[in-house]
Amino acid sequence: MAVQLLIDSASDVDAREAESLGITMVPLTVQFDTESFQDGVNLSHRQFFEKLIESDVLPKTSQINAYQFEERFRELTSGGNEVVAITLSSKLSGTYFSAVQAAKRFEGRVYVVDSLNACIGERLLLHYALRLVQQPLSARAIAAQLDAVKRRIRLVALLDTLEYLKKGGRISPAVALAGAMLHVKPVVSLEDGEVRLIGKAIGSKKGNNLLVQMINASGGIDFSMPYATAYSGLEDSMLQKYLNDSASLWQCNTTHVPVYLIGSTIGTHVGPGAIAVAYFAP
Repeated sequence: MAVQLLIDSASDVDAREAESLGITMVPLTVQFDTESFQDGVNLSHRQFFEKLIESDVLPKTSQINAYQFEERFRELTSGGNEVVAITLSSKLSGTYFSAVQAAKRFEGRVYVVDSLNACIGERLLLHYALRLVQQPLSARAIAAQLDAVKRRIRLVALLDTLEYLKKGGRISPAVALAGAMLHVKPVVSLEDGEVRLIGKAIGSKKGNNLLVQMINASGGIDFSMPYATAYSGLEDSMLQKYLNDSASLWQCNTTHVPVYLIGSTIGTHVGPGAIAVAYFAP
């Protein structure tokens, strides 16, 4: 009997990476007009941003339904295995509730964890779970440990543009225009499972400094736990600039800073040119 890990594609783990990690990834659906894709399966993160930049209308993402989870749970529990399923925040999608509904058919064998996060924040919980499955722990014990640490995860991001928040109806066109004229870079975070605007900066340099201030204000990074950075779009120059500007944060603590490409779930709303940092606070 083994513990199997399952995660949704809102973590930005695609099908190829899931296979390399030995886990199961269930994709959300992404729709551009009449075209429908499985996130991270037949639509890569790069292909998503190519389409996003070319499109005048925001794509739509659809939650994973209970039937899809039930199929995967049935496959994974065959042979007596147990499952720990990690989902994106229940406050951002109904995917968590679909997983809970499906798990009821496998009582005592499937445990669902609401990450209260998405993107690299959700990914960090997966990487911690990968450590836990190496120990002689049950699925129930692993899920309990994930629930115990998940509120320590901090995800902060610096956006390059307000255009996609405007397209999504989250800010007015007037606010977006004013922000563009003033070169305002909004800083957002995921707090208690929801996206919140926590600051604004004029220009990328001040935005990078604000990210560092936010990290320090939270108590810094626990480098004994998983941590990661990410970028959105077709190139990572903004992230590399941030890493250079914040070198003192990393150089004394690690020789490697993981970098990932943001996928469709968060990429739809932040657009290209965003950068993000996720870590466990002490």
